[in-house]
Amino acid sequence: MPQQHRARATREAILRAAAEEFDRVGYEGAPLSAILDRSGVTKGAFYFHFTSKAALASAIVQVQDDTWPRLADEWRGRGLDPLRTMVGLFDAAVVLLSADVVIRAGVRLAAERELAYPGLAGSHLRWEKVLADLLRAARDEGQLRPGVDPEAAARTLTAAALGARLISTATTRCADYPDRMREVWRFVLPGLATDEWCAAAVRVVAGPEVL
Repeated sequence: MPQQHRARATREAILRAAAEEFDRVGYEGAPLSAILDRSGVTKGAFYFHFTSKAALASAIVQVQDDTWPRLADEWRGRGLDPLRTMVGLFDAAVVLLSADVVIRAGVRLAAERELAYPGLAGSHLRWEKVLADLLRAARDEGQLRPGVDPEAAARTLTAAALGARLISTATTRCADYPDRMREVWRFVLPGLATDEWCAAAVRVVAGPEVL
């Protein structure tokens, strides 16, 4: 058992060190030697856990790939109305990206792969589908203003979130990403939701004030 614990700790140390390097300079800019120096593990210990730097990057991408469906399921299971579910889910995802370097590095690595292999489905397209589904449910429950197109709204929100993340990453290493997204909500939600919903939603489920 102690040996298994040490092995898990070593693997986590490698993942975190690699994530910090990938988040800082990207995949190509992060040599394996820098990851080893940051993690404090030997090359032999590294190759016990990962066959290559590419395999390590794939493991980090998988962490973020696995995170979003679980998060979406968690918020859908809370029994909230569709718009509150959408805002709460979005805010939780933004906070995770801001606080967790492994998740953040996984997002960056996935984006770099998409640029290298344009045929791959982008993670932002998956987010658009999740948001569009919630917005359609909100429309069906009478929460959206007349004429709001759920698909167009989902594309707009995804683009706003992507732009806010890119600027936040470049300026504060993503530290102010939650604040930037809360500003987006303050301007966007009144254009999407009915006055009745906005009046009832002074605070979103996850906590931050948006209206």
